Amino acid sequence: MARKRRGRDINGILLLDKPPGVTSNGALQVVKRLFAAAKAGHTGSLDPLATGMLPICFGEATKFSQYLLDADKSYRVTARLGVTTDTGDADGEVRDTRPVTADAATVERTLMTFLGDIEQIPSMYSAIKHQGQPLYKLARQGIEVERQPRQVTIHRLEVLGQDGDDLHFEVDCTKGTYVRSLVEDLGEALGCGAHVTLLRRLSAGPYPTDGMLTLDELGSLKEEGGFEALDARLLPVETAVADWPQVKLGRDAAFYLCQGQPVMAADRPRDGMVTLYNAESGAFLGVGEVQEDGMIAPRRLVAQTA
Repeated sequence: MARKRRGRDINGILLLDKPPGVTSNGALQVVKRLFAAAKAGHTGSLDPLATGMLPICFGEATKFSQYLLDADKSYRVTARLGVTTDTGDADGEVRDTRPVTADAATVERTLMTFLGDIEQIPSMYSAIKHQGQPLYKLARQGIEVERQPRQVTIHRLEVLGQDGDDLHFEVDCTKGTYVRSLVEDLGEALGCGAHVTLLRRLSAGPYPTDGMLTLDELGSLKEEGGFEALDARLLPVETAVADWPQVKLGRDAAFYLCQGQPVMAADRPRDGMVTLYNAESGAFLGVGEVQEDGMIAPRRLVAQTA
């Protein structure tokens, strides 16, 4: 007999404003307990030092968390020039200090050289695995392994100001971008070194800064209105892929799609991933991929209620 899952079966996405000093999984567990949710997961780790956008997926939304992991992100960053640490951020031990000789204009000009496609060597304090072990666990044992460079894209860089040796800027980037590595590379390009002292994720995929809730705010909502107040702050599952092309399916096509079969739709793009809806009910069915023959193959479908 299948083991019954404990907790409430709820579906949707919460935009959590992660506090500093807690891991992403730690924040997830607090949220899961607040909602008494049967199933929940987060969509991309933030370092304990980092704050900001951490979408939490409940129930059926967990099927689409990978697409948020793959989405572009934006961050607000403070980089301390002249000091390097072993972790690349303020949680690490100081490794080196050097004078900052570049003026503000040179710092900004150097930062802008990182726009576009760049290669990064992941930090030893990243969560990338080597032979099944996260690199940060090896680093804490004093073990360093060779890492292959990865190509990422920096879409936007904007300097917000410079306060002494602290540089404040925003960055829009593709998945897999290590802001710590970006700051460390900037420091080396300037000849003084640098590390991250503040990192705040502003957006992830289709989700802007507006709408985030802190753990304290969630606690207050539950005290005042219980689960009903909490559930009212969940976004629909389909918002995870809201920026994808939409295809509406007739009754028969929707039926066969939900049986796992590719279907034809007249109003569809020529290729790529699409969101799928029932034209009659307006219900979100899931996501599919347009194949070479024009058929739409299901990729992730939500459970349909009677």
